[in-house]
Amino acid sequence: MRRKYKHDKLEWNKVLDIKSFLHILVGISLATFAMKGFMIPNRFLDGGVTGISILLHEIFHINISILVVLLNSIFIYLGYKKISKTFAVQTTIAVILLSLALLFINIKPVTNDRLLIAIFGGLLIGTGIGLVIRGGGVIDGSEVIAVFTQRRTGLSNTEVVLILNSIIMLIAAFQFGIETALYSIITYFTATRATNYVVDGIEEFTAIHIISASYDEIKSYLVNELGKGITVYKGERGYLPGSFDIRTDCEIIVTIVTRLEIKQIQDTLEEIDPKVFIYIQSVKEAMGGILKVKAHVK
Repeated sequence: MRRKYKHDKLEWNKVLDIKSFLHILVGISLATFAMKGFMIPNRFLDGGVTGISILLHEIFHINISILVVLLNSIFIYLGYKKISKTFAVQTTIAVILLSLALLFINIKPVTNDRLLIAIFGGLLIGTGIGLVIRGGGVIDGSEVIAVFTQRRTGLSNTEVVLILNSIIMLIAAFQFGIETALYSIITYFTATRATNYVVDGIEEFTAIHIISASYDEIKSYLVNELGKGITVYKGERGYLPGSFDIRTDCEIIVTIVTRLEIKQIQDTLEEIDPKVFIYIQSVKEAMGGILKVKAHVK
């Protein structure tokens, strides 16, 4: 019998969590303000479902609240099948709240300056989308369809979203003019950056790989002074041009840090070993172990 995992079950404690609901509520408020105060009156588009909804609203004059529900219902179903029941319920709540807010809340256009509309419209809707994601749901299902499509086409999530949004912007250029489409690209770029910042936060995790002859001292510094968890791989150093046959055993040290700590660690490692080799990789997500500790400042 197949074992039941958490994603197979509806976790009411997460659905009813006050903090998650507040994230969703504030996110919906910001998204509504962005769409009605900046984007819709000026035909500016974001990517994904939001962009498609505004596009169809302007072309066919369908109520945007109806479009938000209809388009997202597809992604709610995909999320239910491919992600979790809890995600589907939280997304349903978020989409219904957004639809009601767009239907009943009237907001006058804030400004007629197209650059301000592009930047602040993108900033507000991106922040709103990010807060809803932090609350456990989504109000833009493009990421869900990216996961679903990736398995059938072999394309990455980024490639699927890029293709989808390119089509949206091309249609916008044809319908509303190239200038509006270009400003919409600014809106989308700003929204994407704001969403990433809200979701990842200032403490976005980074993996540092360290190769040095002074590995014992470096391990002691990372663990005993910074309180970091480390992983050690056994490897070999050498294989240089002109001395390919010369190599020595070494330990490759890997630790996860926040981006605020990178400069401090780099400076200290160079003091320990001026010839240290370091390479850094972004980490989309990390859990378990020793991650969040108080940063040590020199």
